[in-house]
Amino acid sequence: MMKFLKKFYIVLIFIFLYAPILTLIVLSFNQSKTRAKWGGFTTKWYGSLFRNDQIMSALYTTIVIALLSSLIATVLGTMASIAINSMNRRMRSVYLGVTNIPMLNADIVTGISLMLLFIASGLSMGFGTVLLSHITFNIPYVILSVMPKLKQTNQSVYEAALDLGASHLHAFFKVVFPDIIPGVLSGFLLAFTMSLDDFIITHFTKGPGLDTLSTKIYTEVKKGIKPEMYSLSTIMFVSVLVLLIVVNYIPSKGNKNN
Repeated sequence: MMKFLKKFYIVLIFIFLYAPILTLIVLSFNQSKTRAKWGGFTTKWYGSLFRNDQIMSALYTTIVIALLSSLIATVLGTMASIAINSMNRRMRSVYLGVTNIPMLNADIVTGISLMLLFIASGLSMGFGTVLLSHITFNIPYVILSVMPKLKQTNQSVYEAALDLGASHLHAFFKVVFPDIIPGVLSGFLLAFTMSLDDFIITHFTKGPGLDTLSTKIYTEVKKGIKPEMYSLSTIMFVSVLVLLIVVNYIPSKGNKNN
């Protein structure tokens, strides 16, 4: 009986997690625009999606900002992690505590404070301010992803490379960087996901005429979400699902062959 209850509990959790996504996928093939009635199977909303300039522009802006901000935040966050790791234990604890504050802080507070900073600096709201905002809130996630890997590295190997005549930069890329690559990639993916998903900070720091997917969907909620958004969400979900399968399948296949 207990085994049945455990399985039933797990199945129930997965139903709650994936039932909304399944509903969205079904609605993306619904001939009718209303969500309350099934009008027949169709793929026309997928065609309309790629012909909708506003949605495609918002998608392009979202991906560009997410890629640029995550790349820049990964570089800056990795450099900051190396600097923090070289400090003594007391200063390291202080800086890690400061790093945690933006993550624990409410997004609305971060968004308003960045907006006020940009206005006081005389910057015009637009693509640049959104990019700076995303870089700012992504850096702590990168630091906290890279720091554990840095603690696992052997400092003696790095020092041995310096003793053998390697420069600091050469020793870092040949000795330290290969060991922290998993943390760097994790930080990059986490920063990319956070940037792709952000709404509140983007809403406060974007200018007129600039929309990401989150702000575009928020605008359309007032008028009614178009079925094209269901199609876009379905494509994004399937793309992420395929990526996860490939990422998990290739290493397991390589280990099996070895």
